[in-house]
Amino acid sequence: MKLGLINSAFSQVGVDFAKGIRLIREIGFDTVDIFTEAWNISDEEKKLIVSECQANSLPIVSAPCCALGIADFNDPVREFHIKRAKAFVDLVRDIGGRNVLLVLGEYIWQQEVIPPQQQWTWAVEGTREIGQYAYDNGVEICIEVEPFKLSLVKNIDDMIRFLKDVNSPAVFANIDVSHVYLAGHAPEDLRRLKGLAHHLHFSDCDGKVHGDFPPGKGVIDFKPYLKEIKELEIDGTLSIELEYCPDPEKIVEWVRDAYRVTAELMDELGLRS
Repeated sequence: MKLGLINSAFSQVGVDFAKGIRLIREIGFDTVDIFTEAWNISDEEKKLIVSECQANSLPIVSAPCCALGIADFNDPVREFHIKRAKAFVDLVRDIGGRNVLLVLGEYIWQQEVIPPQQQWTWAVEGTREIGQYAYDNGVEICIEVEPFKLSLVKNIDDMIRFLKDVNSPAVFANIDVSHVYLAGHAPEDLRRLKGLAHHLHFSDCDGKVHGDFPPGKGVIDFKPYLKEIKELEIDGTLSIELEYCPDPEKIVEWVRDAYRVTAELMDELGLRS
């Protein structure tokens, strides 16, 4: 398994893209996930992404896409989010990546007014269409657990049900360790995702709310989760996800700390290759 970073850690605090990529390589990461907008990205921007990553020997693995309207009750809204997700498939294909990390939305109006099963069906149908497009283009879709009360896929039970209903050879699970932890899952619960997960996110939290802290800055005991992940034999990447550094001037230190703690854990468990 490789150790990667989502480049939003740097871009969200205003670090130039090329500089951020160089820093990711210098710190020691094996791969990078690209956070950008695919809907209106230019060919020149795609070429810049590819050239900078190649120049720094950083293979591109994933691009996150939030499709929060995929279960909206308005047909044009759902259609737009499907088209936008397909644009992310095009992006990943064109920059040589492996998967689109797809974040689904939530049930609206407290699961009232619109029947929850109808919203679930819309999300399944939309993801199935996106998955077919991804399959045709040699790309995978990885669905992320979002540990919020009204999320469509808020825990492992929902994930397994969703993947079964979508039933696509190109749609898999993403394991975000902090999200799984916040959803109340014990490490051994990950065993249920054997053969279903193709990508991982890694960050810490305060045990109560979503945080995306550097590993070691929160409360999660990562070793038991990583031991279970090792047993899943995922041929993929563990990508560190860091959001909203409290002191942007110390972003490099923040990322270095996250890398050091995670690399040491992976090396100790023989997880990194």
